[in-house]
Amino acid sequence: MIDTNKIFGIKSKLEFEHLTWQIFNFQYNNNPVYHDFCDYLEKTPDQLESMEEIPFMPIEFFRTKKVVSSRKNPQITFTSSGTTDTRTSRHHIIDASLYTKSYRTAFGHFYGDITKYCILALLPSYLEREGSSLIYMAKDLIEQSHHPDSGFYLNDMNGLQKKLVRLDALGSQTLLLGVSFALMDLVERHTFSLKNTIIMETGGMKGRRKEVIRKALHSILKKGFGVSHIHSEYGMTELLSQAYSQGNSLFKTPPWMKVLIRDPEDPLSPQMDGKTGGINIIDLANIYSCSFIATQDLGKRHSNGSFEVLGRFDHSDIRGCNLMVL
Repeated sequence: MIDTNKIFGIKSKLEFEHLTWQIFNFQYNNNPVYHDFCDYLEKTPDQLESMEEIPFMPIEFFRTKKVVSSRKNPQITFTSSGTTDTRTSRHHIIDASLYTKSYRTAFGHFYGDITKYCILALLPSYLEREGSSLIYMAKDLIEQSHHPDSGFYLNDMNGLQKKLVRLDALGSQTLLLGVSFALMDLVERHTFSLKNTIIMETGGMKGRRKEVIRKALHSILKKGFGVSHIHSEYGMTELLSQAYSQGNSLFKTPPWMKVLIRDPEDPLSPQMDGKTGGINIIDLANIYSCSFIATQDLGKRHSNGSFEVLGRFDHSDIRGCNLMVL
């Protein structure tokens, strides 16, 4: 049995690789969906020679199959926001404490002590439905901050504007976590000049606005909030870990998470650093589902391990072998 405490105590590349091999073997033997996927590709533990050969399961499987590496009943199930023509992803969480440990440790890794912040969450599209992993995380971070002004905002833009201005004037270290369309709504109604506030977007227009590239979005938000940098959080229903950008749209992962890029023409081949391709993610916190995920996002990895998110595949862009045949 794998000691899950080791996941969040990784301190070296060697420790990461050792635990990655352990979890790959564990999931091959305990996750029927991933087992069949690896068998179909003829990439089983005894056939692989390097970590780079470990198969990344298409994220779409979370929409159509029960992706679990345990016989225990899930403690909670997170669901993605869906549209009328797609199924929602379902991530069955066997041990919710792993998710809590992951986002708390990652926040501390990138931002320090949570109690030094007032956490404000502007996440209307997520608050309006059940099963959001982002709301689960934001609620806990709000509670962990122990700040009397921390809290959620739905439609009260005027109230949020007044609170942001007051807290910033008091010198309170504030973090505003918001979905992109809501942050744009806010700066269209109010103009700010914030000195002590971090603005962090979680991406996505959720059908409320026309999609814009991140560079254009950040330009609008920087001007509207009067800040020099816009921070970003990169996470998804199917993962228990998040990457963060503290400016310039360059994301970094916590030590138990790694991003690799695949060739867009051949999904089983890795892409070189500096070249655009599909984003693959190793998330060791996903021990009881699948830690090796091929996302639908397009991105670019840099030699220092940081990465950019440049867009998304649409169905016409997916080439190579048919990974959805199972």
